[in-house]
Amino acid sequence: MLDTGPVPSAPSLDPLAPVTLVVGPEELLASRAIAATVAGIRLADPGTQVHRLRATGLEVGAISALAAPSLFGGHVAIVVEEVGEAAAGIVDELRGLIAQPADEVHLVLVHSGGARGRPLLDAARASGAPEVPCPAVKSDRDKIAFVEAEFRRAHRSVTPGAARALVDALGANVRELAAACSQLVADCEGRVDDTAVERYHRGRVEASGFDVADAALTGQAERALLLLRHALAVGVAPVLVTSALASGLRTLAKVGSARGGTKSVDLARELALPPFLVDKARRQLPGWTPGGIAAAITVVATADAEVKGAGAGGDPAYALERTVLAVASARSTSPPR
Repeated sequence: MLDTGPVPSAPSLDPLAPVTLVVGPEELLASRAIAATVAGIRLADPGTQVHRLRATGLEVGAISALAAPSLFGGHVAIVVEEVGEAAAGIVDELRGLIAQPADEVHLVLVHSGGARGRPLLDAARASGAPEVPCPAVKSDRDKIAFVEAEFRRAHRSVTPGAARALVDALGANVRELAAACSQLVADCEGRVDDTAVERYHRGRVEASGFDVADAALTGQAERALLLLRHALAVGVAPVLVTSALASGLRTLAKVGSARGGTKSVDLARELALPPFLVDKARRQLPGWTPGGIAAAITVVATADAEVKGAGAGGDPAYALERTVLAVASARSTSPPR
């Protein structure tokens, strides 16, 4: 079974070893292994100098220069990525540093796996270097194990059914799985079960700007926030969210100001709107007043300007969260029509 638990707790890993190997194609696991190793070195020496290099295109002698003793002393961590693609001169240089490690210098060699660069890995292994495997997370079994490990990292638990449901929903990308686990940990209390994942999965599928707007316009603040976070996580542009909110509010204003008793199809023709939008607006209107709609439109207009750059240095996600809460509140606090 794949074990993707936190690297720092692995008993076989000595972050102060002269050489540490990070081997495997899974970039997320490799990133975590590098971060954990560097963090372990910095725990021993907070002033550790950290250098990150790519072996491809590197000049011979560059690594040795960084590993040379400093007048000021202290630990040095040198992370060399893509060592499997290193030129012969770089491989020779690294093998020399492995054979004769410098004091307080720690090499972290990152290899994606495969046959290329195998002699360098063999030399590091022969020296006793600790190795962090970062295998590809491909099969459903591995993905489920990954999900379970993510919850263990957060000191939480997940039911087997929930882990399976999460993989079924988002299993194409390991980083998305990790982000989904993190979101569930933040949004849910206690053990995460099938119901929580179903709610999350539904949000991912429906996470468009219009779905965020629909939830806000019906006063569902919590659901609107959840859908907003999912929409932003899958790449929905902030401006599409404000546009959907503005469109929904304009439709509410049009339908709300129309005379009562008019059939949806006739009102749709009169307002130049699709009949389904008229029906939806009529379902959303209870709880709204003209003043509430006007206030919400003002809030959305401000947010639209902010996400388009008017609020220099601002956070679009924060602006949108504030906006959907304000819109939902404008409806829910209004007296019934």
